[in-house]
Amino acid sequence: MTPPHVPEITLRLADEAHDLWRRTEEELAEIGLPPPFWAFAWAGGQGLARYLLDHPEIVRNRRVLDFASGSGLVAIAAMKAGAASVEGADIDPFCETAIRLNAEANRVAVTFNGQDLVETDTGWDLVLAGDVFYEKPFAERLLPWFSALRARGADILIGDPGRAYLPKTGLERLATYEVPVTRALEDAEVKRTTVWRFA
Repeated sequence: MTPPHVPEITLRLADEAHDLWRRTEEELAEIGLPPPFWAFAWAGGQGLARYLLDHPEIVRNRRVLDFASGSGLVAIAAMKAGAASVEGADIDPFCETAIRLNAEANRVAVTFNGQDLVETDTGWDLVLAGDVFYEKPFAERLLPWFSALRARGADILIGDPGRAYLPKTGLERLATYEVPVTRALEDAEVKRTTVWRFA
């Protein structure tokens, strides 16, 4: 399928979102596996991917981390926009296969890192983060890490459709999009999604 806001990219996505989500929440909870966040093109990721494709100068020839990569949508967009290299990172082990298959389908190379990279730094030029401010404890871990990366010179771009724990200050708005989403996963059929630069 192609995400509605980024038709240039083909992904393996769930096409029956509500049924899959309900079934997997129940079934996976029984065996201790996480819900398949990687099977959906979330609004923040779609907005961020759109911005990269429309502004390739942001990523061109840069070493990029796509943090909480999920399906690899943003990582793939970064490679298509001319990044020197992109590392897709996600702690869900299923994302490794999803990112590999999706990168192959789009004829780009994306490496995978399954470690929790918060508080680490291997010298990325640009860190991309879509839909990461959904939970308070996670947001509280991210902010000092992002601040440390920014202080040493990395650029950080965030795609966010108004998640509850997005910081209220320290962000520069770069673009806003109306992104079609599925009501089965979100509270609307279109989410106003903003791409921010972490300042």
